[in-house]
Amino acid sequence: MFIDDQEIGVTPVSTSFIYYGTRKIQLVKDGYETVTVLRTFKPPWYQWAGLDFITENLVRSEFRDERLVEFKLMPLRLKTNKELVDRGNQLRQRVRQGIVTTVPVQPRNLRTLYPQSRETIPVNRTPRRPR
Repeated sequence: MFIDDQEIGVTPVSTSFIYYGTRKIQLVKDGYETVTVLRTFKPPWYQWAGLDFITENLVRSEFRDERLVEFKLMPLRLKTNKELVDRGNQLRQRVRQGIVTTVPVQPRNLRTLYPQSRETIPVNRTPRRPR
């Protein structure tokens, strides 16, 4: 599970936060569709401007704000041969037109595990052999 592109753990999981607002939540599991949502968390009444001073300094009770977020993961749908061939033909047409498809950005922790190559290979040349 990732929150704001930071891995926080395997579900079920809990984490702390400091600021309210909109968070990007992403669930990734092998064999299932990746779920990415933007969820807005609004502050409770005791965190409203003005009241927060009273509740944090003058009230002797502890306030806990716990949020439960649930998602339903859908099994990964396998693509048919026709869908794969059609997608390949679309990509081939884009290359002929000079349109380049961007590579999706990996979450931060995967970048360190699997760094992207910095070497670029021209399209019409063979790669150089390492010395």
